[in-house]
Amino acid sequence: MLSAIDQLSEWSGRFAAWMFFAIGVMVSYEVVSRNLFIAPTVWAEEVSQFFQIWATYLAAGYIVKHRQLIVIEFFIIRLSPTPRLLADIFALSIMAIFSFVAVFYGIDIVLESIQQGRNTSTILGVPKWMTESAIPLGFSILLLQILAQFIRLFTDPEPPTTHSPLDEI
Repeated sequence: MLSAIDQLSEWSGRFAAWMFFAIGVMVSYEVVSRNLFIAPTVWAEEVSQFFQIWATYLAAGYIVKHRQLIVIEFFIIRLSPTPRLLADIFALSIMAIFSFVAVFYGIDIVLESIQQGRNTSTILGVPKWMTESAIPLGFSILLLQILAQFIRLFTDPEPPTTHSPLDEI
């Protein structure tokens, strides 16, 4: 089960990375189109915002899996194993509660948008549920990864320490 959750987080994180790349391409295309050809697009801004919202929420589980959350390591690395474990339990508990609330209310918001037929107020008029669905889906992946991390806290004798990619330089 942990392997399946890890794979889901890994896949969603990589997909989010490609979405961020696509945002860069779209924005670059818009800049060239607007400034060089004096022909702005009607879609680039809204689609890039749509991608940004989805990519942000899809990346959350990946970030937790790789322990790349923003932390104040100055204090955490100085703790002995038991207080460090308690700090991890506290942080994961708060994230799990918030994620559960986001999924619970996010589903209600999506269903309400579908029932009311809400659309964006732009030329494209994209149904709002398409954007709002990122919240319950992204937080569901995050919640699963948090649960996997909880299990690892008690089954792995020595959890991996957080490190920065800059440590390898």
